[in-house]
Amino acid sequence: MSTTVDARGLSCPQPVLMTLDEIKKGSDMEIIVLVDSDTSKENVSRAAQSQGWEIADVQETEGGYQLTIKKN
Repeated sequence: MSTTVDARGLSCPQPVLMTLDEIKKGSDMEIIVLVDSDTSKENVSRAAQSQGWEIADVQETEGGYQLTIKKN
């Protein structure tokens, strides 16, 4: 089961904080994060990895990115 974090239209650190909030809930093994800037993509990736999660997939979407992160 996966959860989606829609952080499009938000500037950092909001996408990172929203992602970390979902990680802390600990209920899902996969989180899909939607962001709309390179900076947010990089910052969310770094934050997730620092919490022991891996970046399983990054897809460029219209107007942004979809990151799939999974718990190791």
